[in-house]
Amino acid sequence: MLKRYFPILTWGREYNRATLEADLIAAIIVTIMLIPQSLAYALLAGLPPEVGLYASISPLVIYALLGTSRPLAVGPVAVVSLMTATAVGDLAAKGTPEYLGAAIALAFISGIMLLVMGLLRLGFITSFLSHPVIAGFISASGILIAAGQLKHFLGIKVPGKTIPEVAEGIWANIHQINIPTVLISIFAIGFLYWSRKGLKPVLIKRGLTERLASVLVRAAPVVAVIVTILVTWALGLENWGVKVVGEVPEGLPAPTLPPFDPALWGQLFVPALLISIIGYVETISVAQTLAAKKRQRIDPDQELVALGGSNIAASISGGFPVTGGFARSVVNFEAGAATPAAGAFTAIGMAVATFTLTPALYFLPQATLAATIFVAVLTLVDLGAIKRIFTYSPGDAMAMVATIVVTLLDGVDVGIATGVILSIGLHLWRSSRPHVAELGQVPGTEHFRNIRRHRVETAPGVLSLRVDESLWFPNARFIEEMIYDRIAADKSIKHVVLNCPAINHIDSSALEALEQVNEQLKDAGVRLHLSEVKGPVMDRLTRSDLITHLSGQIYLTHFDALATLAPETTRDCADLSRCETHR
Repeated sequence: MLKRYFPILTWGREYNRATLEADLIAAIIVTIMLIPQSLAYALLAGLPPEVGLYASISPLVIYALLGTSRPLAVGPVAVVSLMTATAVGDLAAKGTPEYLGAAIALAFISGIMLLVMGLLRLGFITSFLSHPVIAGFISASGILIAAGQLKHFLGIKVPGKTIPEVAEGIWANIHQINIPTVLISIFAIGFLYWSRKGLKPVLIKRGLTERLASVLVRAAPVVAVIVTILVTWALGLENWGVKVVGEVPEGLPAPTLPPFDPALWGQLFVPALLISIIGYVETISVAQTLAAKKRQRIDPDQELVALGGSNIAASISGGFPVTGGFARSVVNFEAGAATPAAGAFTAIGMAVATFTLTPALYFLPQATLAATIFVAVLTLVDLGAIKRIFTYSPGDAMAMVATIVVTLLDGVDVGIATGVILSIGLHLWRSSRPHVAELGQVPGTEHFRNIRRHRVETAPGVLSLRVDESLWFPNARFIEEMIYDRIAADKSIKHVVLNCPAINHIDSSALEALEQVNEQLKDAGVRLHLSEVKGPVMDRLTRSDLITHLSGQIYLTHFDALATLAPETTRDCADLSRCETHR
């Protein structure tokens, strides 16, 4: 039991000097990358920059104790930071103690939710978010986040959280653009974009290995931070209107509890639930992707526990909601992290940074942090997925487009809720109108196929139907009406055979519908038969009145049914050795 909830007891027994060295190297690299990221995402969440540092320390330690993914690195991420700003921004003004308290409470509530979900093994809840909806929400969030950085690039104040509000705010304040801020933004964005593709070849030419070069490329924001700090300090650009981070408190905050205000908790409940689900989806996706590369195992329910504990730790240490970050986890993996201890070492590095580096951050331009966010989040935007998904499933593409549009126009909470509702609605609509094939026999075989797709032979007086869906209340009425319509259209039908290999479940509503169909067909002189009923379904049917009152028979195979009901159509297969059977 202890090993289940504390995986460190498993991998810790195998820890050795080589593993320690690998974890320390990875921790140094990730720490360098994480410092500007944590500051930037705190800015995105509308919080003081030091809060990003706080949220990148204790969660890493707790995940090292509870997590099952060895290279996963938890901390602030772009989408969750945006969702935090959206949730808390409606309750308090930025920069106020109430705003920070609400963000801390949001992390605590989210942590409790994740912890309870993990203990109850409720990881399946994330299934209610389809991939197109997640992809649409993340793309829209990336666009929103990128648009929100424009005010920092231009050095103007722009209120609003949606695309129309941001556009209106920029237009209204366009005359207040700060030229030095724009120049810093151009440099930072240009350098960060170039470093993604141009820096790696330069490093390889200098003799670095491809793996190390890839890792260092992801730490390029540190260079932008150092250069812009020095330029801003040397030229006194703060006096020219360039907004800087300002004084960052040294050291760590004292552990504290979130505000226990029932009204506040009630207002944060839904946003916390959405953050929990979105954060878990991102975490488990990253963890499983990286684990697969080394044939390692991830426990999804324990990941809920670990993520919940990490968010509670973030709250107690004065941080905001965290989750597994894709970029830093990939860097951790590529840097050779062997165990979650690399995250604990990273936490130590971040703690040291809060004591030693914070004075140097005073002259860091907010435009540089905005550029870091801007370049990072544009990788989240994948509008090309709309075309790919539409080609395969127009309905899913419509749900994705709706999620994107609503998120951009009305905010993240409404956008994700719209996507979930549309996904569930599409599933119910599809289930309510399942594919039903009328079957005919492939000549010379025991196989039966759709008469609309294959050249087959049908038996006179026998209607063979295959329902390609489990039977439940949304589609029970549809199946019932379809059978009645088919019987009414062909007076020669004397037998209806339901082929059931695709039916995995029949609920009470569908059972009642079948019983009614059986009675209606019996009154019309038509017998109802079943074939190829799965064992678990048959077990349940034997406890019902349908079997007792069934007007027809239940057959092991569909061929057996037709051989009994219409032997003249199956006579070519009377000798099984002459049939082309593939079983």
